[in-house]
Amino acid sequence: MRRGQWDVLGVISAGGVLGALARYGLGVALPQPPGGFPWTVFAVNVLGCGLIGALMVLVTQVYPGRRLLRPFLGTGVLGGFTTFSTYTVDIVRLLHAGAAGTALAYLAGTLVSALLAVYGGTVLTRWVVRR
Repeated sequence: MRRGQWDVLGVISAGGVLGALARYGLGVALPQPPGGFPWTVFAVNVLGCGLIGALMVLVTQVYPGRRLLRPFLGTGVLGGFTTFSTYTVDIVRLLHAGAAGTALAYLAGTLVSALLAVYGGTVLTRWVVRR
């Protein structure tokens, strides 16, 4: 790693801790029933994607000179907050529990909702910034 990149690694690490703790806290506060739709992980991923869309507008159009903002919030906080690895594990868990329909709904619903959330976060933030 180049000498001047330690600050980037530090803000990514700090942000990742905050994001992962937030996701963990939501998972503890809103546990998922066995065989049921994983609403907490679904909501975390969709919310995180919407926030990523908003963040990209902010770091490219509003605060382009802030070198550590995107690594801290995007890679760190939101990267630690969203959890697409748990998403895939949840799909396998649902399949093993015999809930193929729920697994398919979760698979497709997360993908479509996450993409729409990124788009919505981007459009809404651009609209707010222009006003």
